[in-house]
Amino acid sequence: MNIYVTGILWVVGAAVVGGVIGYLVRRFGWDEGRRDNNDAAGQVFTIIGGLHAVLVAFVLISLFDAVNTAREDSYKEANGVIAAAWAAESLPGDVKDKVRQLAQAYVTTVEKQEWPRLADGGKVPGTGWSQLDQMRQVVAAVEVDGQDGWLVDRKQQATTQLWEVFQARQTRLENAGHRNVGGVVWFALILGSLISVLLPNLFGGTRLAAHIVIVSTLAGTVTLLLFAIYQLQNPFSGGARVPADAFSSALQRLS
Repeated sequence: MNIYVTGILWVVGAAVVGGVIGYLVRRFGWDEGRRDNNDAAGQVFTIIGGLHAVLVAFVLISLFDAVNTAREDSYKEANGVIAAAWAAESLPGDVKDKVRQLAQAYVTTVEKQEWPRLADGGKVPGTGWSQLDQMRQVVAAVEVDGQDGWLVDRKQQATTQLWEVFQARQTRLENAGHRNVGGVVWFALILGSLISVLLPNLFGGTRLAAHIVIVSTLAGTVTLLLFAIYQLQNPFSGGARVPADAFSSALQRLS
């Protein structure tokens, strides 16, 4: 199902449930002294709502940063492979062709084999590690004249770029290997949301229809934020997933 349709269904469903609960509480529940409770209930709601809003904002900002970082790292990794292949073009022997072939194979592996596993949480094959290590060995085995500063610099540049590719790859796999929101945080988010939505039922002074609108709007908004957090948990899946565009572009340039 489309993510937008799913989100709308969750929000509307939560709003309906919140409205029904508000109606039942106002229509059949405890109503004596409700107006007199406004001051006390308002203070409690301000504290709990404020703390919950801070938690939700912190989690959302952290997840947005994680997605943006994962996108930047994907381009860093792909561009590093290209830079290593370009640096190896000046090295003697058949190093140029070997590194370029391995670079193309590595980029293809990441795009076609690894990216789907990053999205569904499956095991990432070790093919990419092997190809990256082969590139490192090919570059390391090159013998260059120490008096030729250009070749020495090209070999060092290729080695440095491969090391940066290794670091970016390691970070990518670590980010996809676990959810960025733990069980304890989800417990606090869900429980805090329920308390924040139910507390307004203690307020009085509004008409029944207005009360239902207030509670429904609050329930729908809180559910929308929780849905956004759920979708942002894994940078490589969900509504804000990072595509493999960096590696598709890299394969075109290497070809």
